[in-house]
Amino acid sequence: MDTLIIPQSLVPELLPMAECIDVMAEALLALAKGDAVLPLRSMVWMPDQSGLLGLMPAYLGAPRSLGLKVISYLPGNHGGDRDSHQGAVLLFDTATGGLLAMIDASSITAIRTAAVSGLATRLLAREDAGDLALLGSGVQASTHLEAMRAVRKLRRVRVCSLSLPRAQAFARHHEKTLGLPIEAVATAKEAVLGADLICTTTPSREPVLFGDWIAAGAHINAVGACFAAARELDTAAVVRSRLYVDRRESALAEAGDFLLPKTEGAIGDDHIVGEIGEILAGRVPARRSPREITLFKSLGIAIEDLAAAHRIHEHARVLGKGIAVDFGGRRVAHD
Repeated sequence: MDTLIIPQSLVPELLPMAECIDVMAEALLALAKGDAVLPLRSMVWMPDQSGLLGLMPAYLGAPRSLGLKVISYLPGNHGGDRDSHQGAVLLFDTATGGLLAMIDASSITAIRTAAVSGLATRLLAREDAGDLALLGSGVQASTHLEAMRAVRKLRRVRVCSLSLPRAQAFARHHEKTLGLPIEAVATAKEAVLGADLICTTTPSREPVLFGDWIAAGAHINAVGACFAAARELDTAAVVRSRLYVDRRESALAEAGDFLLPKTEGAIGDDHIVGEIGEILAGRVPARRSPREITLFKSLGIAIEDLAAAHRIHEHARVLGKGIAVDFGGRRVAHD
């Protein structure tokens, strides 16, 4: 059996954003129904703390798949020509154990992270939401812009970054490619005031979004901070919001946006309303009123990568895409 090698350039073609949002819904619903095996990720930090290697294995029952993502994270790459997240998603045959595919993880991570935010927005944001604030101007800001456009009609977009020139470059590029007016602003506060959709996609370890900036009725997708000691939202922002997560166990162990306010005594575990999959399963309510603030805290979990890889592999086989190699695994006969 051949193994398909699927490079970064092919992934967006094989995993369109709108389709990926539906794929994520299927995977998170399977998780909510108990049809997944998902250990917490393990991480190996380099001694100087400049980067890490993360391992994220999983089994998913629908669609039936087995695999893992192995990825390096080097935050020093932010703003350069290399993504901060690089690696591969390995997809295995559940019947034979053979390696079906090796797929670029940077592009899967970029698309599936934003797709889950798109799903959360579809479930939690007001139907008339369309004033978008993007905090950050990197890869995730780009894919989140695409995901927000897939689920809501945007009437206004503001973006801020570490530097105004970087935000301006982002705005020029996406205005040209999407035909959508985008305003680059100098501060996060300028971007957020009056917004009803907010996406925080920064590498910051300290808050960039503050509770007294957030308009009533806003929905927030917080995706940048992925460690227990890092957060993008201050305590007031979390306290004011109804909090949803991709997976409760992961949030309780790793989500600094939740754990730091909890350590301060501002909230308890019951501040987590539920998982996105539990909304889909009908076990927890979504938005209850036009004025409440909803918050989706995303950590990114392995079943999302696995479901994305499964769909990419399906499309690649049908379309004849990717590079087929004999990666071994066959027993060698001896005379």
